[in-house]
Amino acid sequence: MKLASFESGGRESIGIVVGDALIDFARAAPDLPSDMRDLIRVWPDVEQTVRALPSQAEADVPLASVRLLAPVPRPQKILAIGLNYDDHVAESGREKPKQQTWFSKMPSAVNGPYDPVQLPKASSQLDYEAEMVFVIGKRCRHVKKEEAASVVFGYCAGNDVSVRDWQFATGQFVLGKSFDTHAPFGPWIVTPDEVGNPHALGIRCFVNGEKRQESNTRHLIFNVFDQIAHVTQALTLEAGDVIYTGTPAGVGFAMKPPKFLQADDVVRIEIDKIGAIENRIIPEP
Repeated sequence: MKLASFESGGRESIGIVVGDALIDFARAAPDLPSDMRDLIRVWPDVEQTVRALPSQAEADVPLASVRLLAPVPRPQKILAIGLNYDDHVAESGREKPKQQTWFSKMPSAVNGPYDPVQLPKASSQLDYEAEMVFVIGKRCRHVKKEEAASVVFGYCAGNDVSVRDWQFATGQFVLGKSFDTHAPFGPWIVTPDEVGNPHALGIRCFVNGEKRQESNTRHLIFNVFDQIAHVTQALTLEAGDVIYTGTPAGVGFAMKPPKFLQADDVVRIEIDKIGAIENRIIPEP
Protein backbone atom coordinates (compact mmCIF):
# COMPACT_ATOMS: atom_id res chain seq x y z
CA MET A 1 0.00 0.00 0.00
CA LYS A 2 1.15 3.50 -0.86
CA LEU A 3 0.02 6.31 1.45
CA ALA A 4 0.49 9.93 0.40
CA SER A 5 0.10 13.40 1.87
CA PHE A 6 -1.10 15.95 -0.65
CA GLU A 7 -2.51 19.42 -1.14
CA SER A 8 -5.43 20.24 -3.41
CA GLY A 9 -7.43 23.44 -3.57
CA GLY A 10 -5.64 24.85 -0.53
CA ARG A 11 -6.56 21.79 1.57
CA GLU A 12 -4.17 19.17 2.93
CA SER A 13 -5.24 15.55 3.06
CA ILE A 14 -3.92 12.02 2.91
CA GLY A 15 -4.90 9.15 0.71
CA ILE A 16 -4.08 5.82 -0.89
CA VAL A 17 -2.26 5.81 -4.22
CA VAL A 18 -3.86 3.47 -6.76
CA GLY A 19 -2.16 3.62 -10.14
CA ASP A 20 -2.07 7.26 -11.23
CA ALA A 21 -4.82 8.42 -8.86
CA LEU A 22 -5.67 8.76 -5.18
CA ILE A 23 -8.44 7.70 -2.83
CA ASP A 24 -8.87 10.86 -0.75
CA PHE A 25 -9.62 10.02 2.89
CA ALA A 26 -11.51 13.29 3.30
CA ARG A 27 -14.05 12.13 0.71
CA ALA A 28 -13.98 8.36 1.05
CA ALA A 29 -13.52 8.03 4.82
CA PRO A 30 -13.92 11.41 6.56
CA ASP A 31 -13.66 9.83 10.01
CA LEU A 32 -10.03 8.87 9.34
CA PRO A 33 -7.23 11.30 10.29
CA SER A 34 -6.25 13.94 7.74
CA ASP A 35 -2.62 14.13 8.93
CA MET A 36 -0.09 11.34 8.39
CA ARG A 37 1.40 11.43 11.89
CA ASP A 38 -2.09 11.13 13.35
CA LEU A 39 -2.84 8.21 11.05
CA ILE A 40 0.36 6.41 12.04
CA ARG A 41 -0.40 6.89 15.74
CA VAL A 42 -3.81 5.22 15.43
CA TRP A 43 -2.81 2.71 12.75
CA PRO A 44 -3.50 -0.42 14.84
CA ASP A 45 -7.11 0.75 15.23
CA VAL A 46 -7.73 1.83 11.63
CA GLU A 47 -5.52 -0.42 9.49
CA GLN A 48 -8.35 -2.76 8.50
CA THR A 49 -10.55 0.20 7.52
CA VAL A 50 -7.80 1.74 5.41
CA ARG A 51 -6.89 -1.53 3.68
CA ALA A 52 -10.54 -2.08 2.78
CA LEU A 53 -10.91 1.29 1.06
CA PRO A 54 -9.60 0.26 -2.39
CA SER A 55 -12.44 -2.26 -2.65
CA GLN A 56 -15.04 0.25 -1.44
CA ALA A 57 -14.09 3.61 -2.95
CA GLU A 58 -12.95 4.86 -6.33
CA ALA A 59 -9.50 6.40 -6.82
CA ASP A 60 -10.98 9.51 -8.40
CA VAL A 61 -8.33 12.15 -7.63
CA PRO A 62 -5.67 12.19 -10.39
CA LEU A 63 -2.14 12.46 -9.03
CA ALA A 64 -1.49 15.04 -11.74
CA SER A 65 -4.13 17.32 -10.19
CA VAL A 66 -2.56 17.56 -6.71
CA ARG A 67 0.69 18.69 -5.13
CA LEU A 68 2.30 15.80 -3.32
CA LEU A 69 3.73 16.85 0.05
CA ALA A 70 6.43 15.17 2.09
CA PRO A 71 4.60 12.04 3.31
CA VAL A 72 5.11 13.20 6.91
CA PRO A 73 4.97 16.99 6.49
CA ARG A 74 5.75 17.77 10.13
CA PRO A 75 7.87 14.99 11.68
CA GLN A 76 9.03 15.44 15.24
CA LYS A 77 12.51 14.15 14.38
CA ILE A 78 14.65 13.54 11.31
CA LEU A 79 17.68 11.37 12.01
CA ALA A 80 20.35 10.32 9.53
CA ILE A 81 23.26 7.92 9.56
CA GLY A 82 26.50 8.76 7.77
CA LEU A 83 29.18 6.63 6.09
CA ASN A 84 26.91 3.64 5.64
CA TYR A 85 27.93 2.22 2.24
CA ASP A 86 31.46 0.81 1.73
CA ASP A 87 31.95 2.56 -1.60
CA HIS A 88 30.93 5.95 -0.15
CA VAL A 89 33.29 5.45 2.80
CA ALA A 90 36.11 4.78 0.30
CA GLU A 91 35.40 7.85 -1.84
CA SER A 92 35.28 9.97 1.33
CA GLY A 93 38.77 8.82 2.28
CA ARG A 94 37.61 7.35 5.58
CA GLU A 95 38.00 3.97 7.25
CA LYS A 96 35.00 1.67 7.47
CA PRO A 97 33.20 2.70 10.67
CA LYS A 98 33.02 0.31 13.58
CA GLN A 99 30.30 2.41 15.21
CA GLN A 100 27.23 4.05 13.69
CA THR A 101 27.62 7.77 12.98
CA TRP A 102 24.43 9.73 13.56
CA PHE A 103 23.35 13.32 12.99
CA SER A 104 20.07 15.21 12.75
CA LYS A 105 18.36 17.15 10.00
CA MET A 106 16.04 19.77 11.41
CA PRO A 107 12.31 19.29 10.69
CA SER A 108 12.28 22.76 9.10
CA ALA A 109 14.32 21.24 6.24
CA VAL A 110 11.41 18.99 5.17
CA ASN A 111 10.50 19.36 1.52
CA GLY A 112 8.06 17.75 -0.88
CA PRO A 113 9.08 15.05 -3.37
CA TYR A 114 8.74 17.37 -6.38
CA ASP A 115 9.26 20.79 -4.78
CA PRO A 116 12.28 22.99 -5.54
CA VAL A 117 15.45 22.74 -3.46
CA GLN A 118 17.18 26.01 -2.67
CA LEU A 119 20.79 26.81 -3.62
CA PRO A 120 21.67 28.81 -0.51
CA LYS A 121 23.02 32.33 -0.47
CA ALA A 122 25.60 31.22 2.11
CA SER A 123 27.34 28.59 -0.07
CA SER A 124 27.84 27.25 -3.58
CA GLN A 125 28.83 23.75 -2.40
CA LEU A 126 25.41 22.13 -2.71
CA ASP A 127 25.42 18.35 -3.03
CA TYR A 128 22.99 15.41 -3.36
CA GLU A 129 22.81 12.08 -1.52
CA ALA A 130 20.36 9.42 -2.69
CA GLU A 131 19.00 7.55 0.33
CA MET A 132 16.32 5.10 1.33
CA VAL A 133 14.21 6.63 4.10
CA PHE A 134 12.02 4.83 6.59
CA VAL A 135 9.24 6.10 8.85
CA ILE A 136 8.73 4.90 12.40
CA GLY A 137 5.32 3.36 13.11
CA LYS A 138 5.05 3.54 16.88
CA ARG A 139 6.64 4.92 20.01
CA CYS A 140 9.57 2.68 20.91
CA ARG A 141 12.72 2.40 23.03
CA HIS A 142 15.34 -0.36 23.47
CA VAL A 143 14.17 -2.28 20.40
CA LYS A 144 15.95 -5.58 19.78
CA LYS A 145 17.28 -6.06 16.25
CA GLU A 146 15.13 -9.15 15.70
CA GLU A 147 12.02 -7.10 16.61
CA ALA A 148 12.94 -3.93 14.74
CA ALA A 149 10.83 -4.66 11.66
CA SER A 150 7.72 -4.31 13.82
CA VAL A 151 8.33 -0.58 14.42
CA VAL A 152 8.75 0.39 10.74
CA PHE A 153 5.64 1.94 9.23
CA GLY A 154 7.02 2.19 5.71
CA TYR A 155 9.67 3.33 3.26
CA CYS A 156 10.34 6.35 1.02
CA ALA A 157 13.00 7.72 -1.32
CA GLY A 158 14.96 10.69 -0.03
CA ASN A 159 17.72 13.14 -0.84
CA ASP A 160 20.01 14.07 2.07
CA VAL A 161 20.86 17.43 0.49
CA SER A 162 24.13 18.69 1.95
CA VAL A 163 25.98 22.01 2.01
CA ARG A 164 29.52 20.66 2.08
CA ASP A 165 31.58 23.60 3.31
CA TRP A 166 29.15 24.10 6.21
CA GLN A 167 29.05 20.35 6.86
CA PHE A 168 32.84 19.96 7.07
CA ALA A 169 33.62 23.28 8.77
CA THR A 170 33.28 21.60 12.17
CA GLY A 171 32.86 18.10 13.55
CA GLN A 172 29.10 18.65 13.83
CA PHE A 173 27.05 18.13 10.64
CA VAL A 174 23.69 19.52 11.76
CA LEU A 175 23.82 22.97 10.14
CA GLY A 176 25.33 21.71 6.89
CA LYS A 177 22.54 19.14 6.64
CA SER A 178 19.61 21.31 7.74
CA PHE A 179 19.29 24.26 5.37
CA ASP A 180 15.68 25.02 4.45
CA THR A 181 14.25 22.67 1.75
CA HIS A 182 17.18 20.22 2.12
CA ALA A 183 15.20 17.17 3.25
CA PRO A 184 12.95 16.16 0.34
CA PHE A 185 11.46 12.68 0.59
CA GLY A 186 8.54 10.66 -0.72
CA PRO A 187 6.79 10.48 -3.08
CA TRP A 188 4.69 8.43 -0.64
CA ILE A 189 5.13 5.88 2.14
CA VAL A 190 5.20 2.29 0.89
CA THR A 191 4.19 -0.15 3.61
CA PRO A 192 6.55 -3.02 4.46
CA ASP A 193 4.26 -5.72 3.05
CA GLU A 194 4.62 -4.15 -0.39
CA VAL A 195 8.36 -3.48 -0.15
CA GLY A 196 9.31 -6.94 1.08
CA ASN A 197 13.01 -7.12 1.93
CA PRO A 198 14.19 -3.50 2.40
CA HIS A 199 17.78 -4.68 1.97
CA ALA A 200 17.42 -5.77 -1.66
CA LEU A 201 16.41 -2.54 -3.43
CA GLY A 202 18.21 -0.81 -6.26
CA ILE A 203 18.92 2.87 -5.61
CA ARG A 204 19.91 5.47 -8.21
CA CYS A 205 20.52 9.21 -8.50
CA PHE A 206 20.45 11.24 -11.72
CA VAL A 207 21.48 14.88 -12.18
CA ASN A 208 20.06 16.36 -15.39
CA GLY A 209 19.59 12.80 -16.65
CA GLU A 210 23.20 11.77 -15.96
CA LYS A 211 23.46 8.78 -13.62
CA ARG A 212 25.64 9.76 -10.67
CA GLN A 213 24.84 7.04 -8.11
CA GLU A 214 23.79 3.41 -8.49
CA SER A 215 23.84 0.77 -5.77
CA ASN A 216 21.61 -1.55 -3.78
CA THR A 217 20.43 -1.39 -0.19
CA ARG A 218 22.01 -4.81 0.42
CA HIS A 219 25.30 -2.88 0.62
CA LEU A 220 24.28 -0.95 3.74
CA ILE A 221 26.98 -1.39 6.39
CA PHE A 222 24.42 -1.02 9.17
CA ASN A 223 21.01 -2.08 7.89
CA VAL A 224 17.63 -0.67 8.89
CA PHE A 225 17.22 -3.03 11.82
CA ASP A 226 20.78 -2.42 13.07
CA GLN A 227 20.01 1.29 13.01
CA ILE A 228 16.80 0.97 15.02
CA ALA A 229 18.38 -1.31 17.61
CA HIS A 230 21.28 1.10 18.10
CA VAL A 231 19.55 4.46 18.15
CA THR A 232 16.74 3.34 20.45
CA GLN A 233 19.30 2.59 23.14
CA ALA A 234 19.80 6.36 23.31
CA LEU A 235 16.41 7.89 22.62
CA THR A 236 12.73 7.21 22.17
CA LEU A 237 11.48 7.12 18.60
CA GLU A 238 7.96 8.40 17.99
CA ALA A 239 5.33 7.53 15.38
CA GLY A 240 6.13 9.55 12.26
CA ASP A 241 9.84 10.05 12.95
CA VAL A 242 11.88 9.97 9.73
CA ILE A 243 15.24 8.24 9.29
CA TYR A 244 17.67 8.61 6.37
CA THR A 245 19.76 5.45 5.97
CA GLY A 246 22.93 6.61 4.19
CA THR A 247 24.12 7.15 0.62
CA PRO A 248 26.29 5.14 -1.80
CA ALA A 249 29.26 6.39 -3.83
CA GLY A 250 28.93 9.02 -6.53
CA VAL A 251 28.31 12.22 -4.59
CA GLY A 252 29.46 15.48 -6.13
CA PHE A 253 32.08 16.53 -3.60
CA ALA A 254 34.08 13.30 -4.11
CA MET A 255 34.45 13.82 -7.86
CA LYS A 256 37.70 15.20 -9.26
CA PRO A 257 37.11 18.05 -9.69
CA PRO A 258 34.00 18.27 -7.47
CA LYS A 259 30.64 18.70 -9.22
CA PHE A 260 28.34 20.74 -7.04
CA LEU A 261 24.73 21.46 -7.93
CA GLN A 262 23.84 24.63 -9.81
CA ALA A 263 20.62 26.57 -10.28
CA ASP A 264 18.24 24.78 -12.71
CA ASP A 265 19.85 21.37 -12.16
CA VAL A 266 17.28 18.59 -11.69
CA VAL A 267 18.04 15.80 -9.21
CA ARG A 268 16.09 12.56 -9.46
CA ILE A 269 16.29 9.77 -6.85
CA GLU A 270 14.82 6.35 -7.69
CA ILE A 271 14.43 3.30 -5.45
CA ASP A 272 13.00 -0.02 -6.62
CA LYS A 273 9.48 -0.80 -5.30
CA ILE A 274 9.25 2.65 -3.70
CA GLY A 275 9.26 5.23 -6.50
CA ALA A 276 11.08 8.41 -7.39
CA ILE A 277 11.42 11.99 -6.23
CA GLU A 278 12.63 14.81 -8.46
CA ASN A 279 13.65 18.30 -7.37
CA ARG A 280 14.84 21.32 -9.34
CA ILE A 281 17.54 23.52 -7.83
CA ILE A 282 16.58 27.20 -7.53
CA PRO A 283 18.43 30.16 -6.00
CA GLU A 284 17.39 30.89 -2.44
CA PRO A 285 14.81 33.71 -2.64
